Amino acid sequence: MYIKKQRLLTPGPTPLLPQALHAMMGSDMHHRTEDFRKVYKSVLNGLKETMQTQNDVIVLVGSGSAAMEAAIQNCFSVGEEVLVCTAGKFGERWTALTKGFGLKPTVIEQPYGGAVTPAQVAAAFEANPNFRAVFIQASETSTGAAHDIEGIAKVIRNYDALFVIDAITGLGTMPLKIDEWGLDIVIGGSQKAFMIPPGLAFLSISDRAWKRMETSNIARFYFDLRRERKNAVNGESAWTPAVSLLLAMDAALKYIRDLGMDNLIKNAQLLARATRAAATALGLELLSGNNPGGSVTAICAPPGMDSSLIVKDFRNRFGSIIANGQGSMKGQIFRIAHLGYFDFGDLFAMVAELEIILAANGYPVQFGTGVAAVQNVYAEAALAKELAKEPVAV
Repeated sequence: MYIKKQRLLTPGPTPLLPQALHAMMGSDMHHRTEDFRKVYKSVLNGLKETMQTQNDVIVLVGSGSAAMEAAIQNCFSVGEEVLVCTAGKFGERWTALTKGFGLKPTVIEQPYGGAVTPAQVAAAFEANPNFRAVFIQASETSTGAAHDIEGIAKVIRNYDALFVIDAITGLGTMPLKIDEWGLDIVIGGSQKAFMIPPGLAFLSISDRAWKRMETSNIARFYFDLRRERKNAVNGESAWTPAVSLLLAMDAALKYIRDLGMDNLIKNAQLLARATRAAATALGLELLSGNNPGGSVTAICAPPGMDSSLIVKDFRNRFGSIIANGQGSMKGQIFRIAHLGYFDFGDLFAMVAELEIILAANGYPVQFGTGVAAVQNVYAEAALAKELAKEPVAV
């Protein structure tokens, strides 16, 4: 109780991969040299492999929002009608961005904790088949909810509209079959499941999206994706790159390749399932119980208790950093992340801490209840995996 190690349990930034931290020490590298070109090409190829797509992937210096902005700047024209699906703070960001660049968004809005359905998207297109794009989050980080990207993609295939997905917390936490489902632009960020510091954003871009750029009339300069594509062929970025972060990303992509992207997703989803089980065992309500994602779990504070108190106690008592609610959910929910470099040891500790915090603030807790729920999920999954193994020949 006297020594407290800081533990980062937020949905971004997330805990850093040690190999990536070590790789950053080699950042005294000039970005117009062959040494750097090898790293840059390795990152671009690694992202394509990890995202499991044949589409080009472009890397930008900036947070994930930079890639969201770039998608609009490069592919659309002022006055075009688009469809925005929003069920949380980051869906609201799509609305603000499309309006900010002069597009005309029709907004399908679900309450925080909900999700827009394929049927709602189909109804919107029946009313107006001329939408030029659909914007959505794969995983709404502010609520822990996941959208049915495959189902919505099937609807959009019938129209001449691009499908643009903020998958910043979706990549590495849920299946996203970019080529098979026809996802035109899929956006990611470095500080999520990719286990490195903030500062890199990236986009996979379909042939349809590249073609749309030929007629876009929105001004762009720094975030000119066609310029980036031209330079990337030679292993260079259009502007000065974040060398240290690209070295870290190269190391992280190698780790993910060895682990397997499917296993990274399964890890997040298993931790999410165990967290939901713990919350339920403790009598706590889940915000997105009907459509939970694998990136983060949003848990409602007990009646009469401000979630800000829970967040503060995690930090002050244990040095653990969790996330409060965002937007209208601030003070009502707290959020526990599962994406990237998290394991069950992190979760055992977090749930034990939560039990103590709840008890200290007057909420009735039988110590060990939530931890036992996590242990049961782990034991069931581990046992199933062990029983599935082939017998060892002797």
